Amino acid sequence: MTHAPGTYADFEALRDQAVALRRAGLSRRQIRDRLHVDNNDLLNRLLQGEPAPEWTKRPNAKDDLREKARELRLQGWTYDQIQVELGCSKSSISLWVRDLPKPERRPRTREEASAIAKRGWEATLRLREEDRQRTKQQAMSEVDTLTDRELFMIGVGLYWAEGSKSKPYSRRERVAFVNSDPDMITVFLAWLDLLNVDPASLRFALHIHESADVASTEEFWANHVGIDTADLMKTTLKKHNPRTNRKNTDNNYRGCLRVDVRNGADLYRRIEGWWYGIVGAVLPGDLSNRT
Repeated sequence: MTHAPGTYADFEALRDQAVALRRAGLSRRQIRDRLHVDNNDLLNRLLQGEPAPEWTKRPNAKDDLREKARELRLQGWTYDQIQVELGCSKSSISLWVRDLPKPERRPRTREEASAIAKRGWEATLRLREEDRQRTKQQAMSEVDTLTDRELFMIGVGLYWAEGSKSKPYSRRERVAFVNSDPDMITVFLAWLDLLNVDPASLRFALHIHESADVASTEEFWANHVGIDTADLMKTTLKKHNPRTNRKNTDNNYRGCLRVDVRNGADLYRRIEGWWYGIVGAVLPGDLSNRT
């Protein structure tokens, strides 16, 4: 239900909730979702005077960093040299020192130019990685905890994307999920647990290239899902084709794990129904893809 401005008492009660959530460190989006406030003007009024938590703020360049950049520029340093020294972007440096005189240029050797370019690119990559990690950490904090319904919906979509599916021309109503990402397997198993699937009905099997370290990979996956390696089903080995340019050949390559649910026909039918229920909720009246 979307809140609309009502009585003064209603507004004050809602503001008390919003302020409490803000002071607990929640973002505007999190508060909006918690209180079901879809009106931005109302949200602004509810949060008026309450500062945003630090984790939601984009980091600004510090004054001392700006001053250092200006100091180096006055000493005749180039943008490339300042970037390497301070680890900041050229665009920031340009803004900070654009009112200062340009340093007198001197001819550089090819080796000097190459070294400066390399250091500048390394600094750029470092800044990109820092920004990438900062964005990921902020996004992780927005997830907070999952409700059972949220995990349920995630699991349905996850299975329909990565699990085996029955076809009209080949009815195979079984639950089988294959993936190379250990985290994906973890979420899938948590979903099965939510559905009260008996762990004794689960079977696990490894699919991997024959050129990989099969024994250590079997041990990795067995430990990951909490079973003994002897409880794994027979590993499927893929023949190595030397003409293909495979990228997954390093120590992190662990093949794919298949998770089967024994006697899972009824569960498969429910999964299919859940999925088309989601589709129907998005596109009501579209029955063309029902099987």
